[in-house]
Amino acid sequence: MTSSKFDIIVYGATGFTGQLVAEYLTSEYRGDNAPRWAMAGRSLGKLAAVRDAVGAPADTPLIAADSSDGASIRAMVDQTKLVLTTVGPYQLYGADLLAACVATGTDYVDLCGEPVWMRQMIEKHQADAEKSGARILFSCGFDSVPFELGVFFVQEQAKKALGAAAARVKGRVRGMSGSLSGGTAASAKATFDAVANDLSLVSILRDPFALTPGFKGPKQPPGNRTLYEEDLKSWAAPFAMALINTRNVHRSNMLMGFPYGQDFVYDEMVLTGDGEQGQANAKLVMAANAEKTGPNAPKPGEGPSREEREKGYYDLLFVAIGADGRQVRAAIKGKGDPGYASTAKMISECAIGLLHDGGDVKGGFWTPGAALGDRLIARLAGHAGMAFEVEA
Repeated sequence: MTSSKFDIIVYGATGFTGQLVAEYLTSEYRGDNAPRWAMAGRSLGKLAAVRDAVGAPADTPLIAADSSDGASIRAMVDQTKLVLTTVGPYQLYGADLLAACVATGTDYVDLCGEPVWMRQMIEKHQADAEKSGARILFSCGFDSVPFELGVFFVQEQAKKALGAAAARVKGRVRGMSGSLSGGTAASAKATFDAVANDLSLVSILRDPFALTPGFKGPKQPPGNRTLYEEDLKSWAAPFAMALINTRNVHRSNMLMGFPYGQDFVYDEMVLTGDGEQGQANAKLVMAANAEKTGPNAPKPGEGPSREEREKGYYDLLFVAIGADGRQVRAAIKGKGDPGYASTAKMISECAIGLLHDGGDVKGGFWTPGAALGDRLIARLAGHAGMAFEVEA
């Protein structure tokens, strides 16, 4: 790393989610507790307007940087310990920034939920990141922090209650109020477009172990149909974000040395209730999933109002099933719209946690949970309005 003028540069601070990150850093971290941070984007004028709108100090540094201008990207990277980027789809706008961070040993966190691009970047840059010391954390938002940490948390409880980690965990969305972010929708569309243009990528997209190069685990549940779960007394429907979350959970298991075992099975679904109404709800969820990347999906830069963001929430259930059939259950609950308000807090805490708590994390590509584990759980519970609870 050539310079450490700043601890964090928020790249994309004029975008909807980037502005929420700037607002969170301004309100949550002040005085001696505050990292040295700056805001970056294409327009200094727009950055100044965001700085004033979120109440950041008037002397908050502003940096002009554009993904289409490699020199400006490198100049930005050269000034900081870590780049927090909300500029996606990352497969369209992120490759040069990621390469610059790897080359200079600069830490990097993003909101990427694009498994094909992530696999390509891991294969291309892993060795160089190990050499330079750059710590690269993908998927630091709602995809996939609560799910990755949910599995980690329930497995820690399973070790206590069952004597060992469980080879089978179910992740279930029990309740959620909020919207899919425009960036997530755009990333999904960009991924499908890339696959349509290069059919050799289909196998990566379909592979539940796409992010564990060199390792193939057991067959995983398909997750693409409705079913009734007797143990939960509820119908279940496919979950739109399972495509990325399950891949990150398996990568986390691999990076930690397979504490869940090499025969680990994991899936995610949405619980829709019991009886005929629950079954009907499951069918509605199936239909709604098809709309989330369609023409009515939110656009990048768009998002819910402050009131809508603050009313949002999520309630996630994780069920660890032991070899003898006994279960351990844990809930991960969050306040705020999951795709925007909570995501902005999560990526901010991933960045601060990596800098403050991640001294033992070596260079390379990590999942947030594998890198920080309990330390990240403590940060999210202490700062970001998330609760990690054991259930009877």
